Formats: sequence, structure tokens, C-alpha cells
Amino acid sequence: MAINLTVAIGDWQLKNPIMTASGTFGYGEEFSPFVKLSELGGIVVKGISLQPRDGNPPPRVVETACGMLNAIGLENVGLAAFIDQKIPMLAKTKADVVVNILGDSIEEYEEITAALDNEDVVKAIEVNISCPNVKKGGVAFGTNADMAAKVTDAVRRKTGKPIIIKLSPNVTDIVEIAKAVEGEGATAISLINTLLGMAIDIETRRPKLANIVGGLSGPAIKPLALRMVYQVASATNLPIIGIGGISSLEDVLEFIIAGATAIQIGTANFVNPALSGELVRGLENYLQNKGLTSVKQLAGSIIT
Repeated sequence: MAINLTVAIGDWQLKNPIMTASGTFGYGEEFSPFVKLSELGGIVVKGISLQPRDGNPPPRVVETACGMLNAIGLENVGLAAFIDQKIPMLAKTKADVVVNILGDSIEEYEEITAALDNEDVVKAIEVNISCPNVKKGGVAFGTNADMAAKVTDAVRRKTGKPIIIKLSPNVTDIVEIAKAVEGEGATAISLINTLLGMAIDIETRRPKLANIVGGLSGPAIKPLALRMVYQVASATNLPIIGIGGISSLEDVLEFIIAGATAIQIGTANFVNPALSGELVRGLENYLQNKGLTSVKQLAGSIIT
């Protein structure tokens, strides 16, 4: 029995719903010894800014009981180096590539998007709106519905590619933000980004992260992410890409049943760098064992 794992994000047809999450998969080449990149639904490279960023000083990663805290600070090579050095490598992998982008102003988002619109290897653009708008005193774009909408509209005007808006969970009403970006042309929504957290060394009484606070990811945030995916899927008509603590086939299935079209593997990549490929095969076997012919038969099938 043939199993159909394909899903759609706008006019982008994914081979399957298994993707990797930005910031946990490098630029893709780092994981090529462990997984055949072209077999995944898509790989999301680490966030790209207009200019190179050094990120935060160390220590900037701390393991927690059910995940990790990171304060990498969006370190990356910058747009020009990404196009010159990373795009050619990615083209050779024949993977479907999604580029996560970030900026401190709407103009920066526009410039990055316009440049990536010319790159055939880039199938979609994921927009990180958890970044601070320096022109608004450092308020994150993603914490305000109006600002989130403005970024979405600006990016939409610069590309014909699918745009995926990555939402921050550090808000009062995730549905309000989701509806705002839907109204301005978002193709899809990915959620959630990390939750703010911290850890303290009890011997030195100092924060374990040099940045004091960092983003919490891993299994600890899965129930929150699942709840937000369900809420947004119920309130919008956009495809949802679920992220947050996914580390097993059961996790993948929960997110799809809750309403996700696709999912992204994040922190679990550090534990098992081959996991994403294993989950593609596991999902196919599950559907076959259940007598299902398409992953779409599971999507949003939650019974409440």
C-alpha cells in the first residue's frame, strides 16, 4: 500500500512533514553525515541577519532537567556570506531549504527577503519576529500584533515565495498575533519559539548564562507548544508548523492531530542528530500499520 506523506505550505509541496528547526541544524552541512538532507520535508537554516553577528559571550548554553537554555544571540555569517558560501553547498544537497531571517528594523527584513527571493534553492522564508525593533525601543516585533502585521506585510511585498511567520510564545494572546499575520499575507505560521528562562549557580550565586536569561527549549515546553498549535489551528486557516520539545514519533503525531501540517525538530537534534530521518520512516510505518494512506488523514483529527 502506497503511503502519501506529502503536505503543502502554500505552493511548496513538501515530501513529508518532518523539518528541522532553525538554530539547531546549523547551515545543514553539519548534519549531512547523519541524515540525508534531501529526504526531509525541509531544513531550516540558522537565522540570517543583514550583517554578520558574533552572538553573546559564553557561557551561552545550559542543560536543564527537561531541555536546555540557550542565549546564543543569533550568531550567524550574515546575508552576503550566506549567499556566497552556504547557498552553493545547500544546492548540492538537493534539500528543500527554508531560510530563517531576522532584523532590527522592517527595512532589514525587506532587504534580506528581496535578496533571498532570487535564490532558487530557497523554497520558503521563515520570519523570526522575536527580534527587538530598535526603532521602537527594543520591543520585540512578535509581542505586538500591529508590529507583527507590519513585518509580515513588508516581507510579503518583497517575495513570491511562501513566508512562514515564526511566533513567540512570550505573549498574552498567541491567537491575536496569529490572526494579525494571517491578515497581512502570511503563508503559514511556525510555533513556538523558545520561552524565556534562567538558571543560577548556587555556589557562585551567579546566572549560569552570561546573558542572564535565555530561551528554554526541549521536552519541558512541549505541552505549551501543543496547546498553542491547537489554539492557532482552530482560529486561523493557515498551515501550522509545530515546534517545541518534539523528540519522538508520538510527539510528531500529537502535533499533527492537534492541527499541525508539518513539524520541526529542534533540541532533539543535539541528542540524536539522525532523528529527523528516523521520524520520516517511523511516520510512514505508523500510517501503514493503521491502514491509512495519507498523513493528511491525521491532520487536525483531534476529537474534543
